[in-house]
Amino acid sequence: MATTINLTENPAVTPPPTRPAAKAGGSFARYLLTRFLLIFPTIFILVTLVFFLMRVTGDPITAALGGRLTPDQLAERISAAGYDRPVIVQYFEYLGQIFTGNFGRTISDNRAVTEVLATYGAATAELAVNSLIVALLIGIPFGLLAAKMRDRWPDALLRVFAILCYATPVFFAGLLLKLIFGVWLGWLPIAGRAGVNAELQLTGLQNPSGIFLLDALRSGNMSAASDVISHAILPAVALGLLTAGVFLRLVRTNVIGTLGRDYVEAGRSRGVSEYRLLTKHAYRPALIPIITVMGLQIALLLGGAVLTETTFEWKGLGFQLAQYLTARDFVAVQGIVVLLAVIVALTNFIVDIIAALIDPRVRF
Repeated sequence: MATTINLTENPAVTPPPTRPAAKAGGSFARYLLTRFLLIFPTIFILVTLVFFLMRVTGDPITAALGGRLTPDQLAERISAAGYDRPVIVQYFEYLGQIFTGNFGRTISDNRAVTEVLATYGAATAELAVNSLIVALLIGIPFGLLAAKMRDRWPDALLRVFAILCYATPVFFAGLLLKLIFGVWLGWLPIAGRAGVNAELQLTGLQNPSGIFLLDALRSGNMSAASDVISHAILPAVALGLLTAGVFLRLVRTNVIGTLGRDYVEAGRSRGVSEYRLLTKHAYRPALIPIITVMGLQIALLLGGAVLTETTFEWKGLGFQLAQYLTARDFVAVQGIVVLLAVIVALTNFIVDIIAALIDPRVRF
């Protein structure tokens, strides 16, 4: 006699859970789309704020050349540049130019702003990446050590070190590093991105990327690569320490909180070693706030790059921004600040994606 099995009444037979997986995939795609669309209003607000703040002191021509031209020459230059029109008209025209990739021309040296961004942007990107590597290499291991040695003397020393890292002005840290390792000990160069010979070799390459280390490795010039690394150490450490202190405190706090969770205590009761509990069970859950804050630290690194590049004569966007601010070239300043704002917005979007991949709860 045939037996009919009713799936709805038999708890032992359960259909495969296909719908929750589809729902999870849909929520992830919806999360990515939402975060991506938020980039555009963020950039729009920043562009608007920068534009009108740059106009608080008047038109850029008067700000840059007001004391060096006669009133007639000044009026002629203002009219030719279109700065005698209503500000709102200039604003919408500027938005139209940005959409076509035209950021205008600098007043002090008559260069296309896009050319300035392309020439010096790679140097700032190289410095920011080097500094982030230093921050991660210092902040994460020392944060784990501080969590493991909680309330003991290594923990106290590391907490003081973290406070000193993010409380010390980056220009002061840079000057101190130059004095110790460049002047007193003579171990490292104190200025520039590379020596004169290495810089000439790298800039003379066909289709250079502008990132000296990458160009040196690509061309197989190990001597130039060594020179570039030696020049990059002090600026990267000076700027990286600023963020390393934040990472150290974050890792310590979150790992200590995770070590007190029930599943960690259960692992400890089963005889799991403290090293494995720390590096495997407690570390990954503690990564989420670290990765989230990392996106915010990119903005801090780019802001600190202005002082770091000026201190070490590292000719990137920060160095040029300081020069254009001195010359009151607001057209150039406006273009550089807008580019930095775009970089920060895109970086935060990437960080959101990484955080959502590590912890699915972020997506909801």
